[in-house]
Amino acid sequence: MVEGRTHHPVIDPSRCRSCEVCLRGCPAELISEYRKEKESLRGLLYQGKLRKGETEEKVSLPPCQKACPIHQDTRGYVALIAKGKFKEALELIREVNPLPAVCGYICHHPCEEACLREEVDHPIPIRLLKRFVAELDRGREEPKRLVRERREKVLVVGSGPAGLACANDLRLMGFKVTLVEALPVLGGMLAVGIPAFRLPREVLKMEIEGIRRLGVEMKTLERFRLDGDGRILKRLGVDAIFLSTGAHRSSKLNIPGESLKGVYPGVEFLREINLGRNVAIGKRVAVIGGGNVAIDVARSILHLGRRRVDLYYRRSREEMPALSEEVEEAIREGVHLHLLTAPVRIVGRGGRVVGMECMKMRLGEPDEKGRKRPIPISGSNFRIEADTVIAAIGQKVDLRSFKGIEKNPNGTVRVDPLTGQTNIKGVFAGGDMVSGPSWAIEAIASGKKGAKAIAEFLS
Repeated sequence: MVEGRTHHPVIDPSRCRSCEVCLRGCPAELISEYRKEKESLRGLLYQGKLRKGETEEKVSLPPCQKACPIHQDTRGYVALIAKGKFKEALELIREVNPLPAVCGYICHHPCEEACLREEVDHPIPIRLLKRFVAELDRGREEPKRLVRERREKVLVVGSGPAGLACANDLRLMGFKVTLVEALPVLGGMLAVGIPAFRLPREVLKMEIEGIRRLGVEMKTLERFRLDGDGRILKRLGVDAIFLSTGAHRSSKLNIPGESLKGVYPGVEFLREINLGRNVAIGKRVAVIGGGNVAIDVARSILHLGRRRVDLYYRRSREEMPALSEEVEEAIREGVHLHLLTAPVRIVGRGGRVVGMECMKMRLGEPDEKGRKRPIPISGSNFRIEADTVIAAIGQKVDLRSFKGIEKNPNGTVRVDPLTGQTNIKGVFAGGDMVSGPSWAIEAIASGKKGAKAIAEFLS
């Protein structure tokens, strides 16, 4: 909120939203002395200190920027796009985000949820604007220049969003970076967990190639094993390691019949079809779960040519953790939702699934995550016919190849909360293998945090 004379406005910090409206038509646009003010919000904005987070105690970030896990200067690049400065907008985005086009397609956009414009009409479509400028300049960007070359070598294990972000930032700081991936393709869950109709493969490849062009060495079909003897760095000839192998295992239903032929775990099912491998799918498909994996599975089956897919979720629509727009898209495409319904056993004949017994549920008190607990309704059992059942009720971290590394009770990697370093000196970890299944932008933030911690460790 600005009051006072036009040439020297008085700013009330308690009412300021950091929207930069005060800069529109501001005399400081013409009088450079006003831009050098050290105590005013106007001076701080012109000097770019807010987006660097140097004055957060004095002036808080705008809600949209604060909501973003990597604190992108949302209002800055949206303003540039409004002025037609598309190249400059993308450059501003890339200052902190190495995967802008990917985020433009799949980000869960917490910035839009925090957008103050919603109080007027509707939030600014920030994600789509990011996607617009990222695709407009596709493949035409020049690689960023490194600060300086350094002799230290860092190994990044896993090429998902956390690994790519970490490799990108470390290379920009001058470190020699090698990224290894166990799968035959780069991208981690971006490549094998998200269907191509949600994230076009050419977009993902373009983003990865941009990081490769910085000088990051990338290898596929390289399975990494950690023996935990403390000599891993010396044996591999590297100075630090960043682990980011994600959460690629599905949680089990733990009900009778789960081992029958025709029953698939959701994450593994998506990986197989996204790698172009054949998976035997029947005509009556039942998908179990209410998250993004379940929705992606259901939609993928329709895209493979099946006419009907039924999705069963034990809570109501409001409790579904999947993105609301993805659920709506699934319904439009023909996925049939069966809410407040949970499977109790999978029925088989001759070793193969032929149906599923379910039970109706009602909602009780909220659980530790704030979602209402599903409570079985006695006597509500019923049976459905199905020749394919896909369970997508959650994901787990696979640490079978990481000996000697400390784990949390939930199976994730235990790290120092400030640095991300594991119990093995010089070995850091981030992304889903530390947090559990999360959003891509949160994994990117974790990778950037890891890069910064490694740089400090090697300084």
